[in-house]
Amino acid sequence: MHRIFFVLLAGVIVVAAAWQLAGLPGHVAAQIGTISVDTSTPIAVLALLLLFLLVYLAVRLLALLLGLPRIASIWQTARRRKSGDAAVTKALVALAAGERADARREASRARRLLGDTPQTLLLAAEAGRIAGREDEAATAFRALTAQPEAAFLGFRGLLRQAMAREDWTEAASLARRAEAAHPGAAWLRHERAQLAIRAGHWAEAMELAEPDAPKAALAAAAADAEPDPSRALRLARQAWKQDPAFAPAALAYAKRLRAEGRESRAQAVLAKTWQLAPHPDVAAFALAPVTDALARAQAAKRLTAQNPEHVESRILLARSALAAGLTGEARRQAEAAVAAGANQRRVWLLLAETEEEERGDTEAGRMAQRDALRHAASADPDPGWQCQVCHAPSADWHPACPICASAGSLRWDSGVRTTSLPAVI
Repeated sequence: MHRIFFVLLAGVIVVAAAWQLAGLPGHVAAQIGTISVDTSTPIAVLALLLLFLLVYLAVRLLALLLGLPRIASIWQTARRRKSGDAAVTKALVALAAGERADARREASRARRLLGDTPQTLLLAAEAGRIAGREDEAATAFRALTAQPEAAFLGFRGLLRQAMAREDWTEAASLARRAEAAHPGAAWLRHERAQLAIRAGHWAEAMELAEPDAPKAALAAAAADAEPDPSRALRLARQAWKQDPAFAPAALAYAKRLRAEGRESRAQAVLAKTWQLAPHPDVAAFALAPVTDALARAQAAKRLTAQNPEHVESRILLARSALAAGLTGEARRQAEAAVAAGANQRRVWLLLAETEEEERGDTEAGRMAQRDALRHAASADPDPGWQCQVCHAPSADWHPACPICASAGSLRWDSGVRTTSLPAVI
């Protein structure tokens, strides 16, 4: 209805305009060279209108002809964009379906049609990666790093490749560059901490560690790796303050105190750790400066004075007494260790050695030695370091487990069990 109304209105306006034009009075005369034109005013006005229309159409046609290359370029670009978008979609579908050849082909086609955009480069990298073409993936990832808005994606891909080939030093460097490209990524901070541990960059691992991280172990390791003596001392002190019962931290601190000539302070640190959690390495370091056997026995008594009933204290006192020729004291301490639950090979071997030293090559001595050696053959394992994550044993302490690389997971297993033990003969 509205449409009919507007058509009728337009018709009325045209008829009215034509009527007015036809009613214009006068005539128009014009001469161009030898050509003369003499006509009425309505005809002249109509002729001018027609001339204007022709000029307008000519200008539009000329503009169209001049703009044909640009129009063709726009059309071609739109066509390439459409084809490129279709290739991207097909590449994504192929990646999701695990179709390696199709993914590589469509990703290459998308790059050809759309150019090296972040999207096409990432597609090409992922297609190369799942196809086992790590060289292609690395090339695409490196191209991504050159684009500021997508550099993080490139560094992340290169980081994943470095971790896959266990190049921890390169991975740590790439993680730092990824952090610079996109600061504040929480997962990246965790990855950087793990990579610093893998690469042995303990100071960096401390800086990136979470609040619940084993900072005593990290600080002790950082102190051992630090070439600057004053900084190494500060790190070792920090490790010991974090966990005074942790033997590696105490040893790291005492080692640097001894290097500075502060032996009394070093012995105080070792005695405090022994009071909290005795460890054979602590005893070995504490008694290292003493060479005389009797003096070592006295030094062992001083070290164990605050924790004399502990199994490690008993064993240390027994060994030092035996070395000093005090076989009676050695026997008493070793038997007390067994009574305290130390059914271990080292204790029975110590008793066998004590029997040999005390009774010599006698029938009673040989019988006692055979009995001790028989117990040693079936005794519990000697204490040692064990990972609390993968439960792998380790001969020595390491800041991170050599098997699973968990930081601070190696803990001392004393081996003492609360079970019924055989009587000592």
